[in-house]
Amino acid sequence: MALDSGLTALFSALERIAREVALLRSWRRLLAAFVAGSLSVLALPPIHFLPILFVTFPVLVWLLDGLGGPAAMVLGEDAAAIRRRVLRGGAAIGWWFGFGYFLFGLHWIGYAFMVEAEKFAIFMPFAVTLLPAGLAIFTGLATALARTFWLPGYLRIVSLAVSWCIFEWLRGHVLTGFPWNLVGESFTASLALMQWAALVGAYGLSFIAILIVAAPAFFDPHARAADIHSVGLSIREVLVAPFAALVALALLWAGGTLRLAAAETHPAGADDVMLRIVQPNIPQTEKWKSESRIAILGEFLRLSAEPTPAAPTGLGPRSIVIWPESALAIFLAREPYVLSAISRTLPPGALLITGSVRGEPAPDGPPDTLKRFYNSLYVVNSAGQIVGTYDKFHLVPFGEYLPYHRWLESIGLHKLTKLQGSFDVGPGPVTLPLPGRPSISPLICYEIIFPEEIVAAGKRPGWIVNVTNDAWFGSSSGPYQHLSQVRLRAVEQGLPIARAANTGISAVIDSYGRVLAQRPLNTEGVIDMALPRALSPTLYAQFGDWTFAVLLLVGIGLLVAFRPR
Repeated sequence: MALDSGLTALFSALERIAREVALLRSWRRLLAAFVAGSLSVLALPPIHFLPILFVTFPVLVWLLDGLGGPAAMVLGEDAAAIRRRVLRGGAAIGWWFGFGYFLFGLHWIGYAFMVEAEKFAIFMPFAVTLLPAGLAIFTGLATALARTFWLPGYLRIVSLAVSWCIFEWLRGHVLTGFPWNLVGESFTASLALMQWAALVGAYGLSFIAILIVAAPAFFDPHARAADIHSVGLSIREVLVAPFAALVALALLWAGGTLRLAAAETHPAGADDVMLRIVQPNIPQTEKWKSESRIAILGEFLRLSAEPTPAAPTGLGPRSIVIWPESALAIFLAREPYVLSAISRTLPPGALLITGSVRGEPAPDGPPDTLKRFYNSLYVVNSAGQIVGTYDKFHLVPFGEYLPYHRWLESIGLHKLTKLQGSFDVGPGPVTLPLPGRPSISPLICYEIIFPEEIVAAGKRPGWIVNVTNDAWFGSSSGPYQHLSQVRLRAVEQGLPIARAANTGISAVIDSYGRVLAQRPLNTEGVIDMALPRALSPTLYAQFGDWTFAVLLLVGIGLLVAFRPR
């Protein structure tokens, strides 16, 4: 009896909230969507408050419900006109939800425009609003598509999950793509939940997450308790979806926990390769000053060579030192004295992996005149010889290349990095062999946010190296969000990742996404740790986004099977 009373009270509360949300009109409806999208950011790093999505996504569903309620049936309006109005309303709700989500989730982009404020600060308001406005088009189209297949009960949540994730995938691919802050990244709040990325990847996590967090919106907000009983349903049956969602979340957590329990606790690989990751914490405003170059080089060499509590005798012959993206503001391959200094720092047999800008002359030009530039990674041996080179292939728009650069530069727009013109694109992804060590998949900066571009097809490496420079974004949430995506890539591929970031967050991450060691943001220091072992290829590593496509097909099949004729 007490249980029935409690369920009735819960149903009444949810019904009241749902009805109030669904009956919102005009600017109040759009404001509610904006607030719900803005609050959803709390589920992402660095806050990781996943429960907020159990509020914000039901609100989104109920707002979409309101488009099809009694208020939508306007006297004298034909069905086609109503459908068009419902689609426009659905797109508007989704756009405002997405605009709030991306505005607060990507506000840290504005920090990059303050590095050289005298040149770029004027563009900051446009960047921090126009990018979210553009990305919100994807969420607007997703909710419009979902509203097209809006079915009763839980099936409309399936419709939202399918539509949202289709456009989330498109956001990661259209116009070079930007799959930042996928809904599935909220699962990085739990190491156990994150393990499912090994099966379905980050896009698949988004699909599962929406099916779960939107479940409180299972019932029609226009249905009263009397109406529920009139169609032969009990309140218990109506509330079964939210409770089932919580059970599903618990089962996912339990499955991930079992996977972690089966993991080996010893992180080192069989060949005992030792890593030293250098985090110099050089401010972006100092990095490119010519008068600072010698001091910066000295800092890198000192941090690379000195003993630490984890390595009291310093570097050994099996050591690999890793410096961040564009570590030195020079063309390393053209600076023999720097390579000589590196060779004196590395003991025999040791290697250095470092980011560097690389320049090439034009094919028919003089050898001393550089015309083509690459954001690159070099492997340097203890003799000071460059034994491996990788050129970044997925460049950052407006940071590393300027779309339509001739026209934009003519009106005063320039990219944020120092070199004029644009970086050239290298081939990738690639597997880069290392002398006497497991091969690597090198990734520079935000290349690692693209799940399908991590490992070269048919050439699985032993580990992943990610060099980056998040100093552009200060102490914002950007570096934390970046790190969470690195952890997802480790789980997806079953490969350890060594990450070197100029100002942080540098880390060693094992094949289960566990952070074994890290340097905090805005600190100087090194990480000494044995290279973690790689796992056998995961299901996602073998089939990529096809596993996510299977989830979508199952969802679409449910919508087709139960769609009213």
